Amino acid sequence: MIAHANKPKTFFVKILRQDGPGKPSYWERFELDYEPELNVISVLQKIAAKAKTANGQKTTPVCWDCGCLEEVCGACTMVINCKVRQSCSALVDKLLEDSREIELRPMTKFPVVRDLFVDRSRMFNALKKVKAWIPVDGYYDLGPGPKQSRDAQEMAYPLSECMTCGCCVEACPQYSKIELLQHSGESKDAYEARKTEVFNRNFVGPAAISQVALFNLNPTGKMIASERLDALTEEGGIQVCGNAQNCVAVCPKKIPLTMSIARMGRETTFNTLRKWFDRRGDSKH
Repeated sequence: MIAHANKPKTFFVKILRQDGPGKPSYWERFELDYEPELNVISVLQKIAAKAKTANGQKTTPVCWDCGCLEEVCGACTMVINCKVRQSCSALVDKLLEDSREIELRPMTKFPVVRDLFVDRSRMFNALKKVKAWIPVDGYYDLGPGPKQSRDAQEMAYPLSECMTCGCCVEACPQYSKIELLQHSGESKDAYEARKTEVFNRNFVGPAAISQVALFNLNPTGKMIASERLDALTEEGGIQVCGNAQNCVAVCPKKIPLTMSIARMGRETTFNTLRKWFDRRGDSKH
């Protein structure tokens, strides 16, 4: 009847560390006393308090990112035992079923800020590129918005659960890491502009494509649906997707990403043809 009777008295945590952007990475191993019902975040907190490796050497606390601790914010994504996932919902009891050691790495598709903390700004830039928002002309009371059908609501809700956590792009073979460092003498504004230009030329990723599907379903969002579809046909758009379907397999919210990609592939094609015929019609006049 004792659920934790077969668990070890201690267990090891192996962490791939990096002291800063562009710095070399290295492994450190930690030993912790076993306690029931730990998650990976609580393990990292214990390692930070201990600040000693398994062989007794003093070390700096491991850096990681987290927010809500209930799989909503998406900030604590990392690679745990070779699988990308949220560390707040990764339970130690489950992880120790196959091994006495837990391995933690930062995501490989984003620049490392330090240790397990990565810079996901490229994902947020993709949301800007595809205009993943509902446009408004002010914050005064506009009254009730247009009605949305039950079918559209049921289609939109799972898409709205996206946390921009990065799991889908970590698993995507078409999404390559981009790491740019600020040049000597380059202003911050020039550096940010250069990053944005490079980001916009590379694949936006499945999360951004799915957000276009979400906001184009909204009765008000439909007003700029064509602009979002135009963004998806630019360089780095939906045409880069190789349909590997890895994204949907790792999504912690089970968002139907491949369905969104298929729908947006069809809609971008119709949008392009419609614009082409409109131009031909205008040229005849």
